[in-house]
Amino acid sequence: MSPQSQPHHPSIRQRALDALLEPDPARKAAQTRALFEAASACQAPPSAACTAPHPSGGDAWSEPRRLEVLTLSEAQQAAMPGRPALPRLVPAKDVPSRSPFTQEGRAALLHAICHIEFNAINLALDAVWRFAGMPEAFYRDWLRVAAEEATHFSLLREHLRSLGHDYGDFDAHDGLWSMCEKTRHDIVARMALVPRTLEARGLDATPLIQDKLTRAGDLRAVEILDVILRDEVGHVAIGNRWFHHLCEARGLDAVKLYPQLVREFEAPRLRPPFNEAARKAAGFTEEEMAFLLGTD
Repeated sequence: MSPQSQPHHPSIRQRALDALLEPDPARKAAQTRALFEAASACQAPPSAACTAPHPSGGDAWSEPRRLEVLTLSEAQQAAMPGRPALPRLVPAKDVPSRSPFTQEGRAALLHAICHIEFNAINLALDAVWRFAGMPEAFYRDWLRVAAEEATHFSLLREHLRSLGHDYGDFDAHDGLWSMCEKTRHDIVARMALVPRTLEARGLDATPLIQDKLTRAGDLRAVEILDVILRDEVGHVAIGNRWFHHLCEARGLDAVKLYPQLVREFEAPRLRPPFNEAARKAAGFTEEEMAFLLGTD
């Protein structure tokens, strides 16, 4: 077959964009996991082409495809990210507090976490498609994160259904994706303020939520959050690793830069209590913890 007549096989990064634009949550989760499996089948070094099979034929990775600059049409920009008509998105202050000590309140609480995990799929996929020219390990890392977030979402949605509800039944807010939008042109800010700031909040909040759910008798939810907390330590570590990698490559002082980015992009200044053991396991240094604790 001549090169001109060969079928077009979308690159990994193009397929990440396609999954990001998918509005159906179940299909998005399935596409994301399949994409990670396809990328994982390739073990070639970053500078070499990979001949691991693409599900539709062809190879999963190659250097030119990794470096390709992907652009969005106006329609795609308007549909970014793909999500269902529900839940209705409202300002964070308008999302009511949720008590886990009634079935309705517990369902609302788990829905909020489910929404975070759905957004987290989109955040990881966005990092893969948006930022060209990074080492191949960067794309592998964020594809793994996306696939694990897809698993978290699916586990929570299944449990939510066991309580007589589904994803979309309660209002939610869009804080995570808003920061993704703010940092779309700055990969250093993205690594600093999404995984290691907003998503790292989950390291602090999850044990507190688990304690409430234990007292409410929902041990299945506690088990799911065990899985999420374990994986999120790794996800925040990935954000830390790439933030420090980028700072070192650009001659930037990571510790001094972080508070500047918090101010510039109006990120929340996080407040204690902090899960210090989880944060240190995720790669936060003593200096970074001192900043968080206000002792710097």
